Amino acid sequence: MEKYIPRLKEQYNKEFKDQLYKELKLKNVMEIPTLKKIVINTGLNTDNTDKTDIEALTQDLAMLSGQKPVLTKAKKAISGFKLRKGDVVGLTVTLRGNRMWEFLDKIVNVVFPRTKDFRGISSKSFDGNGNYTIGIKEHTVFPEVDSNAVTKLRGMEVTLVISTNKDEYAKAFLLKFGFPFNNDGKKI
Repeated sequence: MEKYIPRLKEQYNKEFKDQLYKELKLKNVMEIPTLKKIVINTGLNTDNTDKTDIEALTQDLAMLSGQKPVLTKAKKAISGFKLRKGDVVGLTVTLRGNRMWEFLDKIVNVVFPRTKDFRGISSKSFDGNGNYTIGIKEHTVFPEVDSNAVTKLRGMEVTLVISTNKDEYAKAFLLKFGFPFNNDGKKI
């Protein structure tokens, strides 16, 4: 029985790795940028006592990521926001391995084309250490989420952690997978 390898991971290992090594004029093969993990974050923005809202968002995030999200809780109380220490403020999922490569494939080939009025993603969203963050306004662009059953549209943030500390190397890595960059700085 053959071991399953995601399509983009296989393409990266067979083609893109050598191309990046030559194009970026690297001196060591360990400098070739690769994807380490993908982190998906979303906030609740509602009354924290609404358990049905938390459960619905948990199910949606679990469906689109392939694994159960972790609840993020407030570290301290902030009276101006009516927030107590320990209140649930959001959800997060960290993808690694094959799930990470499959999610990257889904972002590039399904989510970007399904986004309404899509004009590319900002090339200004690198953090200075080679990581790239995409802001998604509606979680209904994912095919797993049933838009008829959704009561509230949720935004989310997808961070691609790339094994380089140079933004230009990370951008070259993402361009190999077909990321449609522009320079307007708006969210999709």
